[in-house]
Amino acid sequence: MARSRRRYLRTLILGLLAMAALVWGAVDSFDIPPERIWAMFLMTLSVVGLLVLAAALAAALWIGLRRLSTRD
Repeated sequence: MARSRRRYLRTLILGLLAMAALVWGAVDSFDIPPERIWAMFLMTLSVVGLLVLAAALAAALWIGLRRLSTRD
């Protein structure tokens, strides 16, 4: 396995473990119910999905306007 690939995998695994530790800390230290964390996670995914959709729409509009303006 290439060195860059190992570094990438190590970074990915350490990042996932750090996020799991944060969730565990929230549940254990602050008594946040896991259902609430799942709800916040799903809300975050929804917002990210809407942002991606809005960006795709803006890019399509930008490309469409550029094609209309260069058409003679």
